[in-house]
Amino acid sequence: MALATAIVAATPAHAGETEIRKALTERLTDLGKVDEVTKSPIPGLYEVRVGVEIYYTDENGNYLVVGQLLETKTRTNLTEARVAKLTAIDFASLPLKDAVVWKQGDGSRKLVVFADPNCGYCKKFERDARAAKDVTIYTFLYPILGADSTDKSRNIWCAKDRGKVWADWMIDGALPPKVMGECDTSALQRNAALGRKHKINGTPALVFEDGKRVPGAMKLDDLEKQLLASAKKPG
Repeated sequence: MALATAIVAATPAHAGETEIRKALTERLTDLGKVDEVTKSPIPGLYEVRVGVEIYYTDENGNYLVVGQLLETKTRTNLTEARVAKLTAIDFASLPLKDAVVWKQGDGSRKLVVFADPNCGYCKKFERDARAAKDVTIYTFLYPILGADSTDKSRNIWCAKDRGKVWADWMIDGALPPKVMGECDTSALQRNAALGRKHKINGTPALVFEDGKRVPGAMKLDDLEKQLLASAKKPG
């Protein structure tokens, strides 16, 4: 893991959050809007949040550190923990009625997946996840890879047995039957809005019961560990 080295300028007094914002905004015009400035555990070093991106700066905004902050006693990645908190999604708030659902075993552990039907990593994850124990997976169809993904999502959502058609396509490569006539696809529109709201820019995107969000596919062993860890925490 690459770690950044912070060089903090020696100054007689703290210029304040307003001055840090002003300095970074004026000097780094491509940085984006500074949403928050807070003290870090290191004296004289401040956390700067731009959306869900985390940077560090000195008390006058003279230096910007792009990297990760580790607490060495516990080997805790403070930057990673902060980003995880910022990107967490309240599982209970998710509209599960808008998802394609399948269950393995007793289905006691829950997982949400945002997936595009033409996403290769989504297909690999789908195959691996079928071996997970006692899990219910809610898949929000999230077609972001083009018009064909939108068409496939519509055909899957409008199928009589969505779960089977989804599995047939993602695992076996059987094209979803084309649905003719009228079909209520408002759920797909809601999924798109939900993804935009939570800034989901790639698939698969996983959301666990405790709100932890993981971008990209996970191997089965890692998935099992995270399902176990997330189920122990309040959702």
